[in-house]
Amino acid sequence: MRKNILMLAVAMIAAMCVTTSCGNKAQKQDETQAGQVNNFRIKRGTNISHWLSQSEQRGEARRLHIQEDDFARLEELGFDFVRIPIDEVQFWDEDGKQLPEAWGLLNNALDWAKKHNLRAIVDLHIIRSHYFNAANEDDKAANTLFTSEESQQGLINLWKQLSDTLKNRSNDWVAYEFMNEPVAPEHEQWNQLVAKVHKALRELEPQRTLVIGSNMWQGHETMKYLKVPEGDKNIILSFHYYNPMILTHYGAWWTPLGKYQGKVNYPGVLVSKEDYEAAPAEIKDQLKPYTEQVWDINTIRAQFKDAIEAAKKYDLQLFCGEWGVYEPVDRELAYNWTRDMLTVFDEYNIAWTTWCYDADFGFWDQQRHTFKDRPLVELLMSGKKLGEE
Repeated sequence: MRKNILMLAVAMIAAMCVTTSCGNKAQKQDETQAGQVNNFRIKRGTNISHWLSQSEQRGEARRLHIQEDDFARLEELGFDFVRIPIDEVQFWDEDGKQLPEAWGLLNNALDWAKKHNLRAIVDLHIIRSHYFNAANEDDKAANTLFTSEESQQGLINLWKQLSDTLKNRSNDWVAYEFMNEPVAPEHEQWNQLVAKVHKALRELEPQRTLVIGSNMWQGHETMKYLKVPEGDKNIILSFHYYNPMILTHYGAWWTPLGKYQGKVNYPGVLVSKEDYEAAPAEIKDQLKPYTEQVWDINTIRAQFKDAIEAAKKYDLQLFCGEWGVYEPVDRELAYNWTRDMLTVFDEYNIAWTTWCYDADFGFWDQQRHTFKDRPLVELLMSGKKLGEE
C-alpha cells in the first residue's frame, strides 16, 4: 500500500512537471510570437491620394481613377510601397453603415499592390470627428475627437471594422496608420488616444505593423513629445515635412503665403528684402522669417533631428509620410529641394512617400495618361532603394 502511494506521488509530480514544462513552453512560444518583427520593410513610395480620400468622385469616375496599371507603373518605376489615404465619409454613411463600393476598391488596391510587389499603408486620413485643417480654418469645433469619449470610441470602432476586413492580409505586406495629422490642443491628449487605439488593435492583431505620427500635423518638431507604446517593435514612426512652405506651397491658394508672388530662392535666403517690401501687408509677418534664415541641406538635417532621435530612442523605423512640391513651383527650385531631401533620407535610412502620385503635387497626369514631370520621377529613383540601406 505504501509502495503504491509512493508510486502515485511520483507519477503526480512527473505529471505536474510535464504540465509546467508544456505551459512554460507555450508561454515562451506566445512571447516569441508577440516579439517577432514583421518583414514590412519600406524605403521609397508615394501617396495614392485624392481617390478614397479628399475627393467627391463616386461611382464609375472613382472606380476608373485608379486601376491596376497604376500599381504596375509604380513597380516598374522602382517604388516599393504606397500609402493609401481613406476617409470615413467614403467608407461609412452618417449612420455608421458601411458603403460597400469603397471597401471593394480598397481591397482591389491591396490586391494590386501585392501583385506588383508594393507594400501598402492604409491611412485613416479624415474622420468625421477630426479634420487636420479645421485648426487652420478656425473651425476647431469640428474636431470633437479630443474632447469626446464617444468620438474616441468611434475611431476605435472604425479600426475594428477595418481590421475585420483586412486582418487576413499578410503582416509583411499591409500596415495600418492610426490617423493622419492629429491636431490635439495638448500633446498628452494625442498620447492617451494613441495608447487606446494601440491597445484595441493589439487585442485584434498582435503583430500588424502600425504607423504612428506625432501631434500637430505630424510635425518633426513635436516628435519629442510623442509617447510610443513600449516593447512593440512592429511600429513605424511617421512625420511629415513641407518646409520651407514658401517654396513647397508657392502659389497654393489654400495657404496665406499663396498670395506671395515675388521670387523665391533655394538654397540660400529664400526671399530678398526687395521682394518682401513689395509683398501684401497681410502676409508680411509670415514672410519675414524667410528673409533672414539661410535654407539648405543643413537646415533640413537640423530640422529632422527630433524625429531621428525619437526613432533611435525607441529603436524603430522612421518614415516621412508626406513631402513634396506644389506643381506650379519653379522646377529648378523643386529639384534642388528634392535632391537635398533625398540625400538626408538616405543618410539616416528614412523611408518616404511623396505627396503625391497624380494630384497637384504629383508626377503623373491621370487625365492625359502621361507623366507631368518625368525628371522628378528620375530624381526620386536616383537615391537608395530598398535593401541598400
